[in-house]
Amino acid sequence: MPEGDSVYRVARRLDAALVGRRLVRAQLRVPAHATADLTGARVVANDTWGKHLLTRSDAGWTLHTHLRMDGSWTVTRPGRQLPRRLEPDIRVLLGADTGACAYGLTIPVVELLDTAEESGAVGHLGPDPLRPDWDAAEAVRRLSSDPTRPLAAALLDQRLVAGLGNLWANELCFLRGHSPWTPVGDVDVPALVDLAARSLRRSATQADAYQVTTGRTRRGETHWVAGRAHRPCLRCGTPVAVVAEVTGDPERRRTWWCPHCQPGPGPDRR
Repeated sequence: MPEGDSVYRVARRLDAALVGRRLVRAQLRVPAHATADLTGARVVANDTWGKHLLTRSDAGWTLHTHLRMDGSWTVTRPGRQLPRRLEPDIRVLLGADTGACAYGLTIPVVELLDTAEESGAVGHLGPDPLRPDWDAAEAVRRLSSDPTRPLAAALLDQRLVAGLGNLWANELCFLRGHSPWTPVGDVDVPALVDLAARSLRRSATQADAYQVTTGRTRRGETHWVAGRAHRPCLRCGTPVAVVAEVTGDPERRRTWWCPHCQPGPGPDRR
């Protein structure tokens, strides 16, 4: 699933295809920007903040995209074309003067902004471990602001720390030995923030470590609890428990945990 590390990796692929290149083809296939003419501009950066991607140009515009659950980016080399079956899924097409082309597929958020006004799209976000301006102390302060809040819900709140999605929230709870519903006030928040930052950076930057939390790359063993419902815990053998997401309740996402390795409150905690 797309999380901060996913989007960071996407940005680096787009760097290779687009940064420093002029756009000779450019289409935004969304009603709000269908007539925008971006050709002739040079792409100068692909920046990320949490799960948000900011593609900047020398013409003063920024393309803001967010993958949410189903969006993706793909890049074709010069002389190659996207399969015809994917044509209806294209929301963004950016063709460079080298012949390389980047396609944003089924992306639900596509916005064209003045670069000077990017804060309107990302200004609400908390510190991001993958950004040069990462502020661990501020992340600790924000996460600690409501000591009664369940840990997993706090980790998922992008206003507190940006870039941690459901996979990382569940895995970090396991790695720190806490039930996902443990109150934040009962947690060593600085240690948690340090682990989260190191884990996200490693996942984003090391080829063989992408969203691997166990150190094992064998299929089905890359995560401690996420996606492993009813299978034996890789540490103690207890079946991994799961509760389904409650639609419309951001505090109650699909959650996995090991009842033995993660003592504490259960999902009925309010």
